[in-house]
Amino acid sequence: MAILHIDNLTKNYKSVKALDRVSFTVPAKTVFGILGPNGSGKTTLLGIVMDVIKASAGTYTWAGNEGSANDFRKKIGTLLETPNFYHYLTAEKNLQIAAKIKGRGEADIEKVLKIVNLYERKDSKFNTFSLGMKQRLAIASALLGDPDILVFDEPTNGLDPAGIAEIRELIKELYKGGKTIIMASHILDEVEKVCTHVAIIQKGILKTVGSVADLMNTSAVNADVNCLIELSAADNATLKNILQQLEGIASITEVDSDLHIACNDKITGETLNRFCFDKGITLNKLHVKRKTLETRFLEITGKQSDK
Repeated sequence: MAILHIDNLTKNYKSVKALDRVSFTVPAKTVFGILGPNGSGKTTLLGIVMDVIKASAGTYTWAGNEGSANDFRKKIGTLLETPNFYHYLTAEKNLQIAAKIKGRGEADIEKVLKIVNLYERKDSKFNTFSLGMKQRLAIASALLGDPDILVFDEPTNGLDPAGIAEIRELIKELYKGGKTIIMASHILDEVEKVCTHVAIIQKGILKTVGSVADLMNTSAVNADVNCLIELSAADNATLKNILQQLEGIASITEVDSDLHIACNDKITGETLNRFCFDKGITLNKLHVKRKTLETRFLEITGKQSDK
């Protein structure tokens, strides 16, 4: 079942096209990442589907628009902006106010505080919280009323590594509990660690969409590239000439004092080292890297910033 269907969404700000005919479907019970650099249109897209921003063209439907679309949106837990709580009030009191504003979820306060691991700090004032704790409290607010769908815009933005890890594990637990989570992010590593599906947007244009597993399956994209190897020798020019004789190498790129080769899975670090040694080349660096979402992202979007 599709939770959200987006069809040719377009948003123009005068001469700037923030979104350009974006279409994709979000399956139920997934962690769906909307990935792109800052300024790519991610926040605009979430604003449109949450009815905060009006689209210039295109349509979207939540769960087939069963019943009233507005009523359905009220059942979605959202975190679209910086958490907006009263600094001088406790975590529990802030959630009581949030529940009254939403008109639901007051009976859930104890439960959601436990879910985000803040129950022991329920009587602490918001201004005593770390950034990670503040973000977890915002997620607790989004969980009031036990929504099946959660929409987060950059949930780890501004957090230190410990805070990022906290939110990452929380998102994983929510997913395991049966929630559908739609999250926008520019942090590729985090998307790779928590998302099951991803849509990549660049300058308002949808570049690709699908499961993370399919996206990382390079055999479906480039059968000649399954791994990346960084290596160097005292004479990289000779090394490069030697490597060009080896079958299975798709490309050789000079990066600073190293050579980066993209190759198929027949080439391992051991076979490469032996090949070079047999040709009279001694390597002083050899680092085999698995294909990452970052490398796929750069292949899809190119290495240039959107700015």
